[in-house]
Amino acid sequence: MAPILSKTILMTALLALPLGGAAPVWAQEAKPREAVISVTGDGESAVAPDMAVVNLAVVKQAKTAREALDENNKAMNEVLKALKDGGIAERDLQTSGFSIQPQYNYPQPVDGQQQQPQLIGYQTINSITIRLRDLAKLGQVIDQSVTLGINQGGDIQFTNDKPEAALEEARKNAVAEAVKKAKTLSEAAGVKLGRIIEINENVPRPMPQPTYRATMMKEASDAAVPVQSGENNYNVSVTVTFAIEQE
Repeated sequence: MAPILSKTILMTALLALPLGGAAPVWAQEAKPREAVISVTGDGESAVAPDMAVVNLAVVKQAKTAREALDENNKAMNEVLKALKDGGIAERDLQTSGFSIQPQYNYPQPVDGQQQQPQLIGYQTINSITIRLRDLAKLGQVIDQSVTLGINQGGDIQFTNDKPEAALEEARKNAVAEAVKKAKTLSEAAGVKLGRIIEINENVPRPMPQPTYRATMMKEASDAAVPVQSGENNYNVSVTVTFAIEQE
């Protein structure tokens, strides 16, 4: 009879385990949830740009692909040489696009019949991206490049080489605004603001947004293209969670 008795005791112990393990879970669920308040703050910092990214291209057309390429190469080589002679480093010049495309003429239909397109030549496009670290030269660089053969592009983005200080200031402003909002909400609700539980910076990473408080840059010469650099706004958003102190 001893083996039967041992099995009975073992089964009784196993059945008792879930009940014993569940007790802490029930106790945890019974614990009241901590009262919190979450707010989002937006911070901004404005700083003058110190670098421009310019996209320019040479577009050439000729009867053959070889002729179009040769003409394009000649113009682009002159542009690159002038840029380097002007003090722009190799690391700030990058080919951003290149293409050779056939060009067709599409005749009008004859007696309602579509006509075959006629090959009339080829077009080559060679694009470069320039990082210009001396903004005072921007107008002159564009003017000189057009003179030497640039005939497409001109997209300009003003940015900052090292925006860390501006971003840090924007983060401080964002947290300060979040704290101010939380105080206003807690006072309006008649509760006391407690400790900070969590701070999260919202993604994506802030990028510079140009503002319209622009001032005319000094032109290198009367013939230079007039440009305005203005200011860049760096925006940061944070979410801060506070505890609400219980009386």
